[in-house]
Amino acid sequence: MPAGKRILLIVAGGIAAYKVLELIRRLRERGISVRSVLTRGGAEFVTALSLQALSENKVYTDLFSLTDESEMGHIRLSREADLVVVAPASADILAKMAAGLADDLAATALLATDKPVMVAPAMNTQMWAHAATQANIATLKSRGILTIGPNAGDLACGEVGAGRMSEPHEILAAIEAFFASPAQQPLAGFKALVTSGPTHEAIDPVRYIANRSSGKQGHAIAAALARLGASTTLISGPTRLSNPPGVSLVAVESAREMLTACQAALPADVAVCAAAVADWRVASPANGKLKKKGGKPPALELVENPDILAALSAAGNARPRLVVGFAAETDQVVENAKAKLKRKGCDWIVANDVSSATGTFGGDSNTVHLVSQSGVEDWPPMSKDEVALRLARRIGEQLAALR
Repeated sequence: MPAGKRILLIVAGGIAAYKVLELIRRLRERGISVRSVLTRGGAEFVTALSLQALSENKVYTDLFSLTDESEMGHIRLSREADLVVVAPASADILAKMAAGLADDLAATALLATDKPVMVAPAMNTQMWAHAATQANIATLKSRGILTIGPNAGDLACGEVGAGRMSEPHEILAAIEAFFASPAQQPLAGFKALVTSGPTHEAIDPVRYIANRSSGKQGHAIAAALARLGASTTLISGPTRLSNPPGVSLVAVESAREMLTACQAALPADVAVCAAAVADWRVASPANGKLKKKGGKPPALELVENPDILAALSAAGNARPRLVVGFAAETDQVVENAKAKLKRKGCDWIVANDVSSATGTFGGDSNTVHLVSQSGVEDWPPMSKDEVALRLARRIGEQLAALR
């Protein structure tokens, strides 16, 4: 991230406010100046002293402060920044932004700013799903407001679902992508297609065939490609992950839906097939829930699903210049990956060991091997985010060589 950039951080009410302390620390490590506006609600969860100690800057709270207005003023405060970040962005402040209210310092600064604004929503899952909040988000996006998150998971209120504020490292990555120079975005001008997650193949309206894929690696790859400047489409089966920043998400369920979405996303310069697509589906899913009949299980006739990686590799004039597949193997990892490379007709295979001993299937780390016609690169164990960034950089190098 270029040093010397300035961020105005608006901290609204919500338990997620404690996360901004880590965000400020990480920003300061990168030479980014942070000024903070703390709302009345935000002050219920973090103190101005904490924000000031970490940012090494005065914290602003009062719209009608005589000293603040004479020294800085909400107009200068809102404009002497390169980016305004609202984290956590509560349902209340999102509604104020959408309506153009200016009843406190934070809302007034947001209305007065002429700089880009990024929001990191955080709230109860029902509040996030409410039609009013979704309408407000749609309005803000139509005005060019950048969004990051929210994530899905356990919430402080005890419920489970979408509404968790993105983690500090995710917000930091979005800020880094915003500030990245052309030299830091080698994939600018390229179009990328990424598949991620499992597929669900229906047995009946309530049951399906699936696998243990979390989608973490595919989502991380999409985020890394976007971070390096690629126009990225992420086609994902069902996961509990949030949409990576700067990525266009197409949600699907079945393998056939995923193939259709991939074909619609062409042409692309690179396709990374990281999804764990089910090999088979039920030939004729039941229209109603299957019932137990004397303890005898129903006979399920399975048929083979379309091979998305092979289809993209054989797409003729629409074939991406670089097609990358994944091979999740439990034994003979590299040997099986080499065979898959030849069988599928793709350019690279990223092979990873998902045997029970590794614990990587659904985990946060990976040990992979990059297999191509020219040989095998053995990468050391690293986080899935690090694997994604390393792969994205290798893709950038390859596409640059193919220009």
